Amino acid sequence: MPNREEKRNLESIPVGSLRMIPLEGCIDLGHKIDEYLVRWRTERENEHKNSLAFAGYQRDSYILDAQINRFGTGEAKGVINESVRGTDLYILVDITNYSLTYKLCGQENHMSPDDHYQDLKRIIAAVGGKARRITVIMPFLYESRQHKRSARESLDCALALQEMVRMGVDNIITFDAHDPRVQNAIPLSGFETVRPAYQFVKGLLNSVHDLKIDAEHMMLISPDEGGMSRAIYLANMLGLDMGMFYKRRDYTQIVDGRNPIVSHEFLGTSVEGKDVLVVDDMISSGESVLDVARQLKKRKASRIFIAATFGLFTKGLKAFDDAYNDGVIDKVLTTNLVYQMPELFEKPYYVSCDMSKYIAYIIDTLNHDTSISDLLNPFERIHNLVNKYNQGLLPEK
Repeated sequence: MPNREEKRNLESIPVGSLRMIPLEGCIDLGHKIDEYLVRWRTERENEHKNSLAFAGYQRDSYILDAQINRFGTGEAKGVINESVRGTDLYILVDITNYSLTYKLCGQENHMSPDDHYQDLKRIIAAVGGKARRITVIMPFLYESRQHKRSARESLDCALALQEMVRMGVDNIITFDAHDPRVQNAIPLSGFETVRPAYQFVKGLLNSVHDLKIDAEHMMLISPDEGGMSRAIYLANMLGLDMGMFYKRRDYTQIVDGRNPIVSHEFLGTSVEGKDVLVVDDMISSGESVLDVARQLKKRKASRIFIAATFGLFTKGLKAFDDAYNDGVIDKVLTTNLVYQMPELFEKPYYVSCDMSKYIAYIIDTLNHDTSISDLLNPFERIHNLVNKYNQGLLPEK
């Protein structure tokens, strides 16, 4: 019986020769994706594999030779060392990777999101319109937290989306956008925001072996009103009840550009004795989600698992270490879509959810101009996973 990869994409011709440019900030993720693509296309049988339409279909690597060269002043240029003419090009960028540095007038400078975004534009400019199609895969959407205007302030995310489209980008793929409505800035262009729900469920079930996944023993929690749809989505997938915290803010003052949170107030049924999964789009400093965890413990919740697409940990890991040692949290799950500090992997509470195979599926499917609707809806995969778990067939090797 053919496996899932072999069944996919065999009825259509590729848009163009598949090539991929992972910028330096996500080179490790890019290599993992490349390994899947190479293996699948080597194993895949197709009667048209040697035709002109499939030229370059099978390669030792789909990563294209490109680089950013930087001058002593900190200025830079994008350079592409192979032909991109007629390719279906996928550019990966992690705008949060602060671990990369460059020399600025002899001083070491850490790369900011602005630096990564500029490098992305440099590579797009170096392509010079010669690719058949350009898709930007930007897991953490640039300036996505500045997606709406509430005073006289800039709309950075909308401007960035429009700028990429003007430069010739055909599709933008992001993950768990802070507010998906920002795509209204480019209504005639491709924009997909993907939820890693399946990978969270898989990571949790493979690392915790005595869960009872029903409304009597488990509950989904949104840490704020903005994440309600995310929690409702996953709660419906798993057949669980959900609750929500809302932030009570002090609107008489502004600290670090926003009104400080006074407290988190809870809306929902009792969490007493239940395992709780708190889902959010990102962990920034972690203060908010840890406060929610403490509030849940006061309400006599059992174990608390935190799942966030992007683990930024901008104030380090000490607060999470303390919360774990105090019995407040049991697991923290984040993806490898953004830079993960090395010490994360040493923590007993940390679970990394690998997204490389999922992105490889998306790239492989889009290259054949085939619908990715089934990839964006993980309902069947999640139910199969839960059934396996209940039968004692997890963790999978």
